[in-house]
Amino acid sequence: MLESLSERLEGIFKGLRSRGYLRPEDIEATLREVRLALLEADVNFRVVKGFVGRIRERAAGQEVLQSLSPAQQVIKIVKEELTELLGGSQARLTLSPNPPTVFMMVGLHGSGKTTTAAKLALMYRRQGRRPMLVALDLRRPAAEEQLRTLGAQVDVPVALAEGLREPAQVAQKALKEARAGGRDILIMDTAGRLHVDEALMRELRQIREACAPHEVLLVADAMTGQEAVNIAQRFDQEVGLTGVVLTKMDGDARGGAALSIKAVTGKPIKLIGVGEKLEALEPFHPERLASRVLGMGDVLTLIEKAQSAYEEQEAERLAKRLLREEFTFEDLREQLRKLRQMGPLENLLGMIPGMGKALKGVQVDEKELVKVEAIINSMTPEERRNHNLLNSSRKRRIAMGSGTSVADVNRVLKQYLQMRQMLKALKKGRGLRLPKILPF
Repeated sequence: MLESLSERLEGIFKGLRSRGYLRPEDIEATLREVRLALLEADVNFRVVKGFVGRIRERAAGQEVLQSLSPAQQVIKIVKEELTELLGGSQARLTLSPNPPTVFMMVGLHGSGKTTTAAKLALMYRRQGRRPMLVALDLRRPAAEEQLRTLGAQVDVPVALAEGLREPAQVAQKALKEARAGGRDILIMDTAGRLHVDEALMRELRQIREACAPHEVLLVADAMTGQEAVNIAQRFDQEVGLTGVVLTKMDGDARGGAALSIKAVTGKPIKLIGVGEKLEALEPFHPERLASRVLGMGDVLTLIEKAQSAYEEQEAERLAKRLLREEFTFEDLREQLRKLRQMGPLENLLGMIPGMGKALKGVQVDEKELVKVEAIINSMTPEERRNHNLLNSSRKRRIAMGSGTSVADVNRVLKQYLQMRQMLKALKKGRGLRLPKILPF
């Protein structure tokens, strides 16, 4: 996420930190590099000009020039201004006190609108709410079927057009069904086009007038950079947006859209898509992204992902088993599954301060986790609970059943035994040396 920009800024500030004393010309040289890095990241020119100007004004003051650590003070100013550029504070989705809350998803064809609608439904269903989806793209073949398939995957019902020809009529029908069925959230997946046209805008305005949505969210592809900003401006002028969802943020190395869209349109980024999985939708936190861009990690998001993957009672149960030294292959398999639920390992490691740079160029092969799980699945329940049963003939059978080699089985067993030793040392309060269990 914003890897290219992050690398450039880290390099710029590394040179700044090496100076014990900063002269005004040192700050100016740094700002020239920052301006160039942002322009290369496809950030809007006017946004870059204002951003650099604010930093220059603050950096020229006494708080920097007379500071004991002037370089850190400049970096602190950059982080604060970058956070402000991204929106300042988290912009939450509006939920109506009188359900159902209506979300209207708009955007061009190919931006990920339908998938994002399903992701949003899943996010709220996991929060204990009762969402409903409705497909309002009546022209694209199989649009309704696509949403029905996604709805089934996230276990959320989809309201159907049932012969109605006007999207606004379908939206009103779905709203009535949501009220009658006790649904507290209605997510409307509207039509998209390859480019903005008047017919589409007229259709969207009719839907908005018919249902008065609480949120009109533009779904935009972050990888399109400035084009996403231009699209947001046009949709806001024609329909009126309340916020933006940036998809494909995990593949956006530059950051032009994320850094420009709030400053240019005045509309906050409310959600970001960080992967293809239906769980890969996150609330947008400006300060956290600013920290990641500057190489400071994002520990809070990592903690939240862990909390969502691990139930409190389950964590307590595992802790008790660890204290009794009862950690089995079944426990290991469950932890691997939880780890994979949290998202791509590469993304998780990038949230740890310093890890992104430390693992530069290292390939994280998540297929290794799949291989480990396959080996554990090929064991009998008795073998998973008692590793001492694993003799040579059993290892050959497990290797054949998992499509791996005896060497692979031996390696997994060795790593498992190292983990048991580590946990035993933890119980006794001794220093730990972590075994090499990550697949890279």
